[in-house]
Amino acid sequence: MLDKLFVLSQYVTPQLAVSRLAGRLADSESTPALKNRVIKWFIGRYGVNMSEAAEPDFTAYPTFNAFFTRALKPGARTIDPAPETLTSPVDGAISQIGQISTDRVFQAKGQSFSLTELLGGDDERAEPFREGEFATIYLSPKDYHRIHMPMAGTLKEMVYVPGKLFSVNPVTAENVPNLFARNERVACLFDTEAGPMAMVLVGAMIVGSVETTWAGVVAPNSGKVTQWQYRGDDAPQFEKGQEMGRFRLGSTVVLVMPKGAVKWQPNQVAEKTVQLGEAFGKLNVK
Repeated sequence: MLDKLFVLSQYVTPQLAVSRLAGRLADSESTPALKNRVIKWFIGRYGVNMSEAAEPDFTAYPTFNAFFTRALKPGARTIDPAPETLTSPVDGAISQIGQISTDRVFQAKGQSFSLTELLGGDDERAEPFREGEFATIYLSPKDYHRIHMPMAGTLKEMVYVPGKLFSVNPVTAENVPNLFARNERVACLFDTEAGPMAMVLVGAMIVGSVETTWAGVVAPNSGKVTQWQYRGDDAPQFEKGQEMGRFRLGSTVVLVMPKGAVKWQPNQVAEKTVQLGEAFGKLNVK
């Protein structure tokens, strides 16, 4: 009953206004004492492991968002070095993992969402990934919230898609149809040795914004799908394990690859927790 009330409440909540207000407060430096109390509560409530942080003193962060997007200390994560290995791009928990059924991506308990809608509604953009491979990873409040490349790649396109801001926790995933293709999101498309790869950064309730290392905070005010193309020397190149973005308050990453481009590790299954850099799949490198 409580789960149903939680989901129903999100339909009537002014999602955008609440989330944008939360983002502004999380970036505020005007009340350090309040900021410190909130961070201290957050660490205790969610069990954040500050011993892994490059700056373990929570009072040293100028804003809540600076704390939330904190860097890890050197050596806190190891990127699997095998060239044929695709690694986990984040710390989190696998929501679902498997194969795309034509244009439908499994969400949870009979729910699915549209691959084409996920990538901004363009059939041509979605075509290479039909019948392909996908993994959806949920980042909880306690997790490290920077996103890293699971393999080397060259950025070719970024697409901002406006949308709702439902929570993306497991309860909502089981009850809100088309969730990940419904929420605000940023799709980043790369060329790799295994073919095209899409990493979709999905926004959520209270998420202040999504940020990339090449474009900063991605938040166009047009209210429309917005595209950026990258060609030649203007196309950012990334090594495996390199940071490519971060969530300024947490959410979900959907990783999509063509059919046969990767074989997921047998131990990577729904509900399993993962760490950045661990072996996630074996690549079929061209």
